[in-house]
Amino acid sequence: MRESRLFQIMYYLLDKGSATAPELAERFEVSVRTIYRDMDALSSAGIPVYAEAGRNGGIRLLSDFVLHQAVVSEQERQDILSALHGLTVISGVYEKDTLEKLSALFGVRPIDWLEVDFSRWGGKPQENKKFELFKTAVVQSRCAKIYYVDSSGKGQERIIQPLKLSYKSRDWYLKAYCTLKQGFRMFKLSRIIRWELLEDCFSPVSFPEEGNHRQQEYDRVMLRFPKEMAYRVYDEFDTNQVSPEQDGALLVTAYMPEDDWLTGYLLSFGGQVEIIEPVHLKEIVAAKAKLIYERYKT
Repeated sequence: MRESRLFQIMYYLLDKGSATAPELAERFEVSVRTIYRDMDALSSAGIPVYAEAGRNGGIRLLSDFVLHQAVVSEQERQDILSALHGLTVISGVYEKDTLEKLSALFGVRPIDWLEVDFSRWGGKPQENKKFELFKTAVVQSRCAKIYYVDSSGKGQERIIQPLKLSYKSRDWYLKAYCTLKQGFRMFKLSRIIRWELLEDCFSPVSFPEEGNHRQQEYDRVMLRFPKEMAYRVYDEFDTNQVSPEQDGALLVTAYMPEDDWLTGYLLSFGGQVEIIEPVHLKEIVAAKAKLIYERYKT
């Protein structure tokens, strides 16, 4: 309890500049004598705290005070700044301001370790604006109105309660509660065509975590790719899903939802994929390929 109060006193002084002992005693609900004991403890720990007498006096920290290893280790300081830098590159003025203040306070220059560009190749810069809007919706627990195109190509307007932004398999998703479907959903950010931040707020809840039970809801799919497709196979599947064969071909075993997205995904490989199982998936892809052929044959 005391250690927590010492930190709070230190940050209070950093924020206010100075404070009287009675003010601190009232703020932290202890006696003035206890505050003076706390000052001695901070001083013994190497924190440059001092008291000035007189009308404009009070308890202060030295103006050039830097949090050193006695309070936060060098690695901990760098970890804090690195994490904050990760938020800053996603964009947000307040993170940048905080980063600069903490850098000065810690006496450490943050490492410029991360760059994030949410726009697609040859795409539009509005992807950044979309991300920023949904970040605001999550942080402020505000509802949003979106027009979303699902994997079957159907577009629909929805009111959602954004809960978390998630990066998975090279794409950004928005975890949210959908009032239309009356359930939790994951929305792929690139499929949100229109979006609007609403004034309505909601009480945030935890998004259900995906466990192995979710994987069991999907079908086991086995695919074989020629060695020439190794670049894409390792781009799109985990190494533990890939088994190299003697001739260089790659056998992939994964659990995937059987829907229009999967059919289109497999067709994107053209003739460079062989469906091993399930057998009925071969028939579905073949039928779709035949439709494409009939449409474009001369």
